[in-house]
Amino acid sequence: MLNQKTLIAAMGACMLALAPAACAQMPTTTKGASMAEMGHSMMNPNSIQPETTLDISAEGEVMRAPDIAYITAGVQADAETARAAMQQQADAMTGVFDALAKAGVAKKDMQTSNFSLQPRYTYVEIDEGKGRTRGEQRLDGYTASNQLTVKVRDLDNLGATMDSLVSAGGNTFSGINFALDNDDEVRTEARRKAMENAMSKAELYAGAAGLKVARIVTISEGGDYSPQPMAMMSRGKEMAMDASTPISGGEVGYTARVNVQFELAK
Repeated sequence: MLNQKTLIAAMGACMLALAPAACAQMPTTTKGASMAEMGHSMMNPNSIQPETTLDISAEGEVMRAPDIAYITAGVQADAETARAAMQQQADAMTGVFDALAKAGVAKKDMQTSNFSLQPRYTYVEIDEGKGRTRGEQRLDGYTASNQLTVKVRDLDNLGATMDSLVSAGGNTFSGINFALDNDDEVRTEARRKAMENAMSKAELYAGAAGLKVARIVTISEGGDYSPQPMAMMSRGKEMAMDASTPISGGEVGYTARVNVQFELAK
């Protein structure tokens, strides 16, 4: 019969002998294998390598005949006193508002865009004797200015409207801007064209590189642009008014810009 010490030793030897087999049945847990498996599992199957992407910026422009115009016009009055300058411009602006109303411009389409009252100075040289002079600014009067932004819906009578404004006392024109009263559809079309141009560019570059466009990764809008005002020379009441001032609206363009990132593949 085995004594107690011999029995314990035999059991320990048996356990050591069985350990490799048991370990063989357990999942691999070595440090190297675990890190590799973790790294593989953490990789996003949708991840993209930088060298397989293409960034494209493209624009789309749509041209249309305008149906409205914005004019910036008003009155500038000079006088020796601030009160007199303000009174002169007020009287002239009353006539301007009346003329615009007679031309069919609604009150909601007239908005004051600038109003100012500023002193005017004259620079003079004063002889101090002995060949010495000094410069001095002297108050020469005041300038009052009142500017309106007017939305003109009847483009056929735009020239006549401007002429009537001048006849009523308006003596400054600083800008004219042609546009569309409702430009939502045109802006949508410009955005669509911008996207089509981006796709066309991407396919061109991908084909030249022996690749193809796999998918779109990101899209961002770069901003859209509306027609800009055209500067006009100041006009005065002394201008001949025997004929309506000819004005041509031509076409206005709306531009949209888009930035797109594409994934390329073989």
